[in-house]
Amino acid sequence: YSIASSRYGDDMTGTTTTLCVRRATYWCPELKADDPAKKGVCSNYLCDSKPGDDVKLTGPSGKVMLIPEKDPNVDLIMVATGTGIAPYRSFIRRLFVEKTPFGEAYTKGTGQAWLFLGVANSDALLYDDEWQSVLKAHPKNFKLDYALSREQKNKDGGKMYIQDKVAEYSDEIFTRMDNGAHMYFCGLKGMMPGITEMLEGVCKEKGLKWEDKLTQWKKAGQWHVEVY
Repeated sequence: YSIASSRYGDDMTGTTTTLCVRRATYWCPELKADDPAKKGVCSNYLCDSKPGDDVKLTGPSGKVMLIPEKDPNVDLIMVATGTGIAPYRSFIRRLFVEKTPFGEAYTKGTGQAWLFLGVANSDALLYDDEWQSVLKAHPKNFKLDYALSREQKNKDGGKMYIQDKVAEYSDEIFTRMDNGAHMYFCGLKGMMPGITEMLEGVCKEKGLKWEDKLTQWKKAGQWHVEVY
């Protein structure tokens, strides 16, 4: 799930793909340096490849990160940390940049694509220029929230992580989910407990059982998780 373009590719030819990859390295405290024996195989292979190199790719595989294209009024709540932004770039391009029947129907409908991105600081924000131009062109259908853990504080004065930013809108997110929204999570699995606890809290306030509610959303295909 490093693919950051739709099936058409950024150049709309249908023969290219765009990837969002960070080089995975392991800092060894004993060596006081990166341990080359423990570096990420795929990410380093891609990051070391040069323009013009031939590379073999397989995929895409999996059906977790798909837009429900039956309803142009559906809310899409997208939660990402770091390079987990990749699939959402393909969503947002398909909805707001490429000229597709579903994209045109979406911008005429009431659906809202709501992106939450968590990174350490503002110079690590990926594709910010693209989000800003979509926001300018489609303020009715696109919403954007950043969590910058080294620059912002949460309501308790601690670091602002993605789960803290999402929690600021807990009631609204719960209501949207109950009205059929789809919620996506991509990136580090550490964000999940904070988010599920927050939604569990909303359930308690409403006198509902969180396990039942989550089962209901999963059964309806509204809950999409691709974390590591």
